[in-house]
This record gives sequence, structure tokens and C-alpha cells, in this order.
Amino acid sequence: MSHRNPTHPQPTTPSNNRITVRNPSSATTQRVSSSTTDPPPGTIPSSTMGDVEEPTQYDDQGGSAYGAPTPLSQLEGNGIHARDIKAIVEAGYNTVEAVAYTSKRQLLTIKGISEAKADKIIAEAAKLVPMGFTTATDIHEQRSKLISITTGSKQLDTLLAGGIETGSITEIFGEFRTGKSQLCHTLAVTCQLPLDMGGGEGKCLYIDTEGTFRPVRLLAVAQRYGLNGEEVLDNVAYARAYNSDHQLQLLNMAAQMMTETRFSLLIVDSATSLYRTDFSGRGDLSARQMHLARFMRQLQRLADEFGIAVVITNQVVAQVDGAVFNPDPKKPIGGNIIAHASTTRLSLKKGRGETRICKIYDSPCLPESECLFAINEDGIGDPSPKDMEAHER
Repeated sequence: MSHRNPTHPQPTTPSNNRITVRNPSSATTQRVSSSTTDPPPGTIPSSTMGDVEEPTQYDDQGGSAYGAPTPLSQLEGNGIHARDIKAIVEAGYNTVEAVAYTSKRQLLTIKGISEAKADKIIAEAAKLVPMGFTTATDIHEQRSKLISITTGSKQLDTLLAGGIETGSITEIFGEFRTGKSQLCHTLAVTCQLPLDMGGGEGKCLYIDTEGTFRPVRLLAVAQRYGLNGEEVLDNVAYARAYNSDHQLQLLNMAAQMMTETRFSLLIVDSATSLYRTDFSGRGDLSARQMHLARFMRQLQRLADEFGIAVVITNQVVAQVDGAVFNPDPKKPIGGNIIAHASTTRLSLKKGRGETRICKIYDSPCLPESECLFAINEDGIGDPSPKDMEAHER
């Protein structure tokens, strides 16, 4: 289980990147945008968000505003030059937090960074990003303020103790047609909702590896919540990944985008499909797992650095060994790499009609349980009372 330090910041939303929310129960429209003093990442703001007339992004000269990631320009000086900062950014490290979380060995792979320079960079980053011990009381207080993003289903939200948790990785796996992509489409919209509606008040990054992304599904969910469809689509940054290397590179682009505006969710659907084709045979197994481990490590770094919720989908494979004694001989692929990197793992199965069953497969704090949800025209929702009764029998 990963914990973030309460001083780790969160990107802010410039005033020109607002989300318009229309309350279905009234005819009024409210404008939602970030205030000038955002809270630590993934936590609940102390006050509701109001309109701001001036951008609250940090500038490269005056230091970072509270609630924004610490810019790398803060490291300049004391023997660290602008060309060093540029090299670090080109290597995919966009904030001081990213550098602080990176090992010296990784910094040495950056062209132009010597061992002495790497030591100096790490030392300067440590002055700005606390990396030591804290008390369990502080961690408990942080976690009590974590934001959870609604799934669209009250049953599923109850199972997850509020929804998809920020600052961690949630893995969703199952066979085809179990609702993995449908849940991702719903979350891409609900993450934009205000906090009092179960949202994260931020944009969504969506990495698609199988070509299953359909904007029309987002529009249907947006209409359900009274959101402006055009603005909802504008608030989803989409990228198609074509191979495993490209998939990893997209995370570097995502990190750069998160330093510029407020995101609350990153989706990768699916995280493992390209690895099954790019690495084939037992001879490539070690290389595949190492590459996959780097990808998962990068995802967790983004979750820690920006306080976003990370959702990945995963495929399953038939488990031949011991299948006679196993009533459900299917297991998620990726082995221990995915298992250890994911904070919460959810297993989806088909139910009757459009209903699906979600089971807590693994979680550090949620009990092993399951619930029924439905795939509706307007996204993920609750099943009918009739389906609930049939499931409980």
C-alpha cells in the first residue's frame, strides 16, 4: 500500500479549463473550476471550488503556488544548470517530486548527468520533497481525506468503500464482455463531477491499447449527470498506444500534461494486451516482465506525484495447472508484477442479461466480498430489484 506525504502538491486548473455541471434536479448551471489554493493531491479541499479569474499555475521564476507540482526550475543553481534541467525534462521527469522518487541509477542514464551531478540533484530535490519518516497518525489523517470517484453504481461504490480511490492503482480484470471498458468510460465522465456528486473535479487521461474507446458512450453518461457533452469530451485526453514502448512513452507525455492542468484520473485499457503480442514465448518472459514492471512503476509514480486515481484493465488467461480442482480456472495475466503493483484488484464476471458481478480479488483494506451492477445505456448503474433478488437466491 502506497502513502503520499501531505506536502505533495496537486496541479491546479487554469480558469479557462472549467467544467460545466448542470444539476439534474434543478434548472441552474454551476461553473466548477479550481480555487487558487488547492489541497494536497487526491484529498478533499477545505472549501468548495469557485470561479477564479486568473490562472493559478506556477511560473518558472517565482516558485510554485500551493497546490501545484514543484517545477524543476527550483533545482537550478548550486551547480545545476539550465541545460541539466532540460536534459532531465527530456528524459521524462517533469517535476522535483519525479526526480526525488527516482533512483540515482536511473538519473545516471540521462545523457549529460554525471555521478557527481546526480548526487547534487538528489540532494537538492530532497530539500524540497520530504522523504523521511512520518507518524501513523499523519498517514491516517491523510487517508481520511482521500477522494473517491464514483463508479456510477451505488452497489459498486459501497463495495469499494466510496468508489475508486485516488493516489493508488486499481486493476479491473475479467473475460471479454464483463464490463471493463464500460466501467472505464463511465469513470472518464464521473471523475469530472464536483466532489459533492462523487467526482474528482478534474480531467481524464485515457490510454487505449485495443481500439475500444467510444466517445458516444461518454456523451450518454454526460447526459445522465447533466453535464455539457462537448465540454466532457474536451476534458478527456485520449491516446491510442500501438506497442509496449509507445505505451510507456505516453506516460511521460501524461506527466507533462499533468503539470499544466488538473487531472483526477488516468485510465489504461488494457495495460497488458500489447505485451502479449510484443513479447511472445518463454524466451521473452523475463524481458516482458521487466518492461511491464517499469510501466507499473511509472503509473504508481504518477499516482504519488499528482494524487490521481489510476485505473488499469487486465485480460485473463486459462490456468491449466490444477484446473481440475479450481472452479474458475482463469487468472489475470502479468503474474506477480501486476499483482504487487496494483493496490486494489477487482474481478468482473458475467451475470444475467446486462448485469455483472464484481468481486474484491485483493485489497489492503477492503474485505473479500462481491456485488451486482448493471451496464445501462447511460453507463454503469445499479441492477433492477428483480435482478438483485435473483442474485441473492
